[in-house]
Amino acid sequence: MCCFKDKNFLLVDIPGTYSLMSHSEEEEIARDYISFGNPDATVVIVDATCLERNLNLVYQTMEITPNMVLCVNLLDEAKKKGIEIDFELLEKTLGIPVVGTIARKEKTLKKLMDKVLAVCDGSITPNPHKVMYSKVIEECVNLLSPTVSEILPKEKSYLVRWCALKLIDGNEKILSSIEKNLKVNLLNDINISLKLIQINSKLSEENINSSDEFRDAIVSSIVFEAETLAKDACHYSNESYQERDRKIDKILTSKKFGIPIMILFLGLIFWITIVVANYPSEWLSTLFGFIKEKLLLALNYINSPSWVTGILIDGIYTTLTWVISVMLPPMAIFFPMFTLLEDLGYLPRIAFNLDKYFKKACSSRKAGLNHVHGLWL
Repeated sequence: MCCFKDKNFLLVDIPGTYSLMSHSEEEEIARDYISFGNPDATVVIVDATCLERNLNLVYQTMEITPNMVLCVNLLDEAKKKGIEIDFELLEKTLGIPVVGTIARKEKTLKKLMDKVLAVCDGSITPNPHKVMYSKVIEECVNLLSPTVSEILPKEKSYLVRWCALKLIDGNEKILSSIEKNLKVNLLNDINISLKLIQINSKLSEENINSSDEFRDAIVSSIVFEAETLAKDACHYSNESYQERDRKIDKILTSKKFGIPIMILFLGLIFWITIVVANYPSEWLSTLFGFIKEKLLLALNYINSPSWVTGILIDGIYTTLTWVISVMLPPMAIFFPMFTLLEDLGYLPRIAFNLDKYFKKACSSRKAGLNHVHGLWL
């Protein structure tokens, strides 16, 4: 809950994601809340230093809800990297309010809340400019949309295009969510079934013969729009900035060097953590042992009962100081080094390298870093 200009807001923090295409539980939760949770406004927060990648999520969200505000965060980091963003162009091209923010500066957050309030009270009416797909896909969507419009509740009319796309895609999870939340079973409608037969025939003529191929065509169009807009809206004082990152990516995520470099980095971190932590651990252990002796002398001086001494010294003090001397030094070394890797942008590359292997294990690459933490613990 928060209060802004005498208005109360209930803020719902949904799981962070780069996509809404239901590849993980987090994406499903985010998608379902935006689609069926009836938020007055949806704020999509993107990273100013990698706008192109985040615009993929922006375009997907605009398919689902018109009441949207785009927050471009980390402007201070973008400035350090020589990146300038044309917010007017972003607003004009996307058709939604766009605000640049630096999370540490209250002034920029107030600007964001001004836009959110304006969307909520109707002062601003966003008009999202949705991605136009290939000719055949647009024809299929236009063929199916009128029938879908007749079935969906009137208050959810803005979901017609999105529902049509998901019917053509045939994504069972999303269709199940639509049925559960909107109380309509689109697949049971005979008119929709007949039109889907026509649509599948049209798509086959264009060599789109499966859901995966259809989804690839959708994603390709979104990625193209994101690349085009990012290229126009982002200006780099150092033109070689992206080229340098791509060269680094080719090495750190390559099939030949990616895994060995990752193992080397993680092995080095674990080695430093284990070896270097021994010295402060030993020093703390000696210090706490010295203090323990003094405490025992003090308790003996006041003739403290043995059971009290046992509880206070052998129980509470010894256990607490042992945990501190053993755990604190490794944590003080490991987590700052891991944070450094995150700041350098290496953690997403680790996740990329682990993706294939975790998919084979029926898991997500997002779990990779958790396993790295677990290995250390």
